[in-house]
Formats: sequence, C-alpha cells, structure tokens
Amino acid sequence: MAAVLFLSLLGLLGVGVPIAIALGLSSAIAVWWGGGIPLIILAQRAFTSIDSFPLMAVPFFILAGALMETGGISRRLVHFANSLTGHITGGLGLVAVVTSMFFAAISGSSAATVAALGSILIPAMVKRGYHRNFGGAVQAVSGELGVIIPPSIPMILYAVTTETSIGDMFMAGVVPGLMIGLSLMITVYFIAKKRGYASEQRMSWAERWQAFKDAILALFMPVIILGGIYGGIFTPTEAAGVAVAYAFIVGVFIYKEIKWKDLLPILGHSTVTSAIIMFIIANAGLFGWILSREGVPQMVAEFFTNISPNPIIFLLCVNLLLFMVGMFFETGASIIILAPLLAPVAMKFGIDPVHFGMIMIVNLAMGMCTPPVGVNLFISCQIAQIKLEDITKAILPFIVVLIVDLLLISFIPQISLWLPNLFE
Repeated sequence: MAAVLFLSLLGLLGVGVPIAIALGLSSAIAVWWGGGIPLIILAQRAFTSIDSFPLMAVPFFILAGALMETGGISRRLVHFANSLTGHITGGLGLVAVVTSMFFAAISGSSAATVAALGSILIPAMVKRGYHRNFGGAVQAVSGELGVIIPPSIPMILYAVTTETSIGDMFMAGVVPGLMIGLSLMITVYFIAKKRGYASEQRMSWAERWQAFKDAILALFMPVIILGGIYGGIFTPTEAAGVAVAYAFIVGVFIYKEIKWKDLLPILGHSTVTSAIIMFIIANAGLFGWILSREGVPQMVAEFFTNISPNPIIFLLCVNLLLFMVGMFFETGASIIILAPLLAPVAMKFGIDPVHFGMIMIVNLAMGMCTPPVGVNLFISCQIAQIKLEDITKAILPFIVVLIVDLLLISFIPQISLWLPNLFE
C-alpha cells in the first residue's frame, strides 16, 4: 500500500492535480488497491483528522488577520516602521522587513503579509528609485516572517500533528523570528549602500511618538495573545477567539475603517481560506494514517539511524530534505505529512520536539520565497509587475542569509528553546 500510495501521489502531481486533491486520491487508490479495508474508512479518517479542538484556532487566526488587514493596520504599521528605520540607508527596504515583523505578529500568514504590505511598499520603493526586482525580493523574503513570528498557522499544524504544546511553539518562534528579521535588515542595508539607494527624511521624536500611538493597538495584539496563553488566562484556541474580538472592536469601533458592508466579504474570504486549509489537513491526515499503518515512520527512523547515529548528520539530511520539499510543496501539507514521520526520529536522536518544529517551519518557510512554487514570489511579482526569473536573481543573496540563519537555529537549540524554558 505504501508503494502504491507514493507512486499514485507522484503520478497525480505530475499531471498537475492540486496537492490537496492528490493526497486524498492517492490515499483512496492505496486503500482500494490494498483490499480488505472498507472505503468508508476514507471519510472517517479524513473527518478524524480535523476533529480537533486546537485546530479551531486556524480559522479564528485567519479571520483575525483579515479583520486587522482591512482595518487600516497595514498603513499604520508601515508609518510606524518608517519613523524608526526610514532614515537609514535603504530605508524603505528596512521598513519592509520591520513592518513584516510587526504584521507577522498579527496575521499568522506569510502570503497575507506579502499581499497586505507589498501593495503599499513595493510601489513606494519603485517610486524612490529602488529596482523593481529588489523591491519585490525584499517583500517576498520578508513575508516568510509571517509564519515564523507567532501566532503562526504552521506552528499550530505542527503542534497538533506531533502533540506538542502550541504555546511553547509560539514562544519558540520569537527569538528566531527576530534574528532572521535582523539578518535581513543587515542584508538590505549593504545591498542598498552598494547600489546607492536613497533614505527617507528623519522623523522627529514627536512624529515617532505619534506614529507609535497610531499603531499601538495593532502592536498590542500579540501581547494579548502570548500574555494570555502563558498567563494561564486562556488556551491558544481561546486566544484566537479573543484575537478576532479584539480585531473586530479595533477595526469597527476605534479605527472605524471597517464598515458593516465590509464584514460579509471579510467573512467570505476567511471562510474560503479556512476551508482550503482544512481540506488539506483532512486529506493529509488520511495520507498520514496509511503511512503509519504501513510502518513507514519506523522505516524512516531505521533509514536515518543506519546512515549515522550522529544527530548533526541527521539534521543536515533533514534540512536538505525539507529545503527540497519546500521548493515544490505547500507548507501546511508538508508539515502534516512529514512532521509525524520525522519528529519521532528527531526525538530518538535527542532533539527537542519544539526545537525540531522550529527547524521544520523555518526551512519550509524558505520554500515560500524560492522557485518554482514559492507563493510569496508570485504575489510580489504580481505587485511589482516583474517576471519570476527576474525576482529569482534578486532574491539569491537573501536565500544565502536565510540558509545561514537556518543552520544557526538547527545547531544552537537555545535560540528556539531559551524563551519557552524561561516561562516553564
């Protein structure tokens, strides 16, 4: 069954079937081929995969991000970031990174971060003399912070599939997210200095204070989420519901940029996005059940153990595997399929599951800004009106920096574990 499962999956993907449907169809083909298992098990297992209280956080965080995106948050965050870093060489490029870090702490989505901020910042960079390729690349690579800095939908998926604490995963993403953001800012600075890109006018402290006051309600949202979880006030799922209520009140009654007529489109878009993710989870869960039934996780563990008992070799192999997977497959589906296979193996090598989760998420997040199927690249290309091959050349220096960041996160566990251990 396992052989039929993989061969049918590769065949379906090869003819262009979307991955969510390919996962379900290949699972159905494998069950039918194996015989002896009633096909009704397909529906039962698919439903079981999404019958999870923690997974309720996914649609709530998607809705909260949509409300904050529509409610004028993007513009206020850009203005605040510009007041902090706009006057430095390559100012608008730095603003793109800093704003992405702020917005990541709100949206939980990489694509949403690129779409919401890129429509503002990429045209602004082009207008100030930045090359379109550079502007698109900066926004695309900064968007990956949307799934590294908490709250993060891929973190929830990893935590649910590996029975790891969502709260610990959220806390583990803070330091790596800040480190990656800083490394991207340094890269933007040196490239901008070499190319002679202009900086923005320095704002006065009074203007910075005003920008901070305008953005404080948005900046306060992650404090509520993480503070509430670690303060024992509510669970991560309940925190997602609180985030929706907070975003609704801020957008409708305080900023007054969300009109009542906007709510139906916001709910519709969030529903469709949530349904797509849940459909992927259901089919990926079915796929994973067949793998477990056929003993594939044990075979994977034996394979890596036979290569080398050294955890460093294991991490290098896993990083290479995940980098290749991230280039071709959607992040959520990759986590749901691979996390139950690889996390137990990592634990046998003495690697903390929270640390391994951050390795997976950072690695697969890179896939969002690498060809051929990097969603961030497509969004940035559309906004910047450039071709994929043009943005690919511009993003290469940033990919090198991200690989260095990934290796540091992989081999220095305390980068990920310091903050969760601090709050134990």
